[in-house]
Amino acid sequence: IDAERDMTWVVVNDPIPAGATHVGTGLARDSALLAAGGATGEGPAPVFIERAFDGFHAYYDFVPKGRFTIEYTMRPSQAGRFALPPTRVEALYAPDVFGEIPNATVEVAP
Repeated sequence: IDAERDMTWVVVNDPIPAGATHVGTGLARDSALLAAGGATGEGPAPVFIERAFDGFHAYYDFVPKGRFTIEYTMRPSQAGRFALPPTRVEALYAPDVFGEIPNATVEVAP
């Protein structure tokens, strides 16, 4: 994420392929090794993380100007080619301030 200026209350909405699940949710089937990291990255830490069936959502109370990354682990469970909507970063209370980046097609081999 490349923030052009300091901003408060920002959300990152990153879609995941249909049928995929998040690793690190605390469910019994999670791999202990994969779940240990949770959501990581370089830069500010999110104040809340939502692992929804359609994507990964990270909420920040403050994002400083500059570049940072966030990473998470998901497990695909269906073979196929998946076209995803763009990843979107937006200011929650300033709807005109947002950024999008297209996602490449995800291909999961059987």
